[in-house]
Amino acid sequence: MFVDRVKVNVVAGDGGDGMMSFRREAYVPLGGPYGGDGGRGGNIVFVADSHKSTLLDLRYNRLIKASHGQAGKNKKMHGRDAEDTIIKVPVGTIVTDTEKGIVIADLIRPGQREVIAHGGRGGRGNTRFASAKNPAPNFAEKGELGQSLEITIELKLLADVGIIGFPSVGKSTLLSVISRAKPEIADYHFTTIAPNLGIAQSPDGRSFPVADLPGLIEDAHLGKGLGHVFLKHIERCRVLTHVVDMGAEDGRDPVEDYRIINEELAKYDEKLTHKPMVVVANKMDMDGAQENLERFKEAYPGVKVYELITMVGEGVDQLLYALADILDETVEEAVEEQSESVVYKYEAPKREFDVERVNAETYRVAGDAIDRIFRQFEFDSEESVIQFGLAMKRLGVDQALRDAGARDGDTVILADVQFIFDEGMVE
Repeated sequence: MFVDRVKVNVVAGDGGDGMMSFRREAYVPLGGPYGGDGGRGGNIVFVADSHKSTLLDLRYNRLIKASHGQAGKNKKMHGRDAEDTIIKVPVGTIVTDTEKGIVIADLIRPGQREVIAHGGRGGRGNTRFASAKNPAPNFAEKGELGQSLEITIELKLLADVGIIGFPSVGKSTLLSVISRAKPEIADYHFTTIAPNLGIAQSPDGRSFPVADLPGLIEDAHLGKGLGHVFLKHIERCRVLTHVVDMGAEDGRDPVEDYRIINEELAKYDEKLTHKPMVVVANKMDMDGAQENLERFKEAYPGVKVYELITMVGEGVDQLLYALADILDETVEEAVEEQSESVVYKYEAPKREFDVERVNAETYRVAGDAIDRIFRQFEFDSEESVIQFGLAMKRLGVDQALRDAGARDGDTVILADVQFIFDEGMVE
């Protein structure tokens, strides 16, 4: 089964909590802080694997979770970082943040590795908070939450040559003749319901990957037929081989067929019309094929046509030479194009917050940064509350509350906890 688009939820690992502990030593206040930091949570990493050709594995694995970092230990020992979760995907896979519509990574090279979801940072142990004023802090940080998001994974095949055309014009037969691929071949429409890949080689030894794409029909860009699902695979082909049935076996007009397919490509993406295209006049052994070819050349005088009888392989060598020559001419452009669009790095959301005035004496503060910091502190000690207040000040929350009109004694809601705004505490 060929699967080229799935949606998956990925959850990176949480960071391990920092530890609060004290060593027992004479003449040292409370024995001295001795707690270590927590380990980093595991990342979700995608790796491009040339041995994979479909996203079928991910279709049945809609939730991918990484391991959490280990908590800090006594004697200032750090917790172990969690191992990354490695997911192998086909070369040509694009990963997009479904909610934001941001492209996270475009995996176009075998072995390319990209972090899709980042693990949380480990919390700091109480040793980190020791100072001259507070030599024995009795609190530690919790680890940060790992990144969690829904992603859309889409596969766009990386083939140098894409074979396109109406159904039953001989695309699969051509692929089977020029490569060792064995696509299903039958005498009914839409025999090909998934792209087929093969490696073709010209008589002088130049080889290149070729994709046989499901047949297109009129209004395919609007969702008619099967080919519209696979139009995206044409985007990455460097050369298009347009197969036209000159024998008009199904009663269609090859001149009109050529026009319709080109219009469908333009309506889907105008850039496709600028790709090099080789036109193949297939089934030249049928009655009326020569007359149709003459009409075709009159209608499109600037188009070079390669005459083929694919069932017996006649004319194939000339076609392979032509394709290899075009690929040689465009190799520099392909390298430049790939170097410009290898990866689109995911940018973590800015850690901002919002201040909402609920009523005359109540304010609510919310945001990613607030949630992150709030989770890292326990409020079972005065020191921890003070550290949380200082973290809010560094973030600019106190000034934002003043700007919003907050005064001494007003209520401030953070998450599900209420605080009293105190000018003296934040100064």
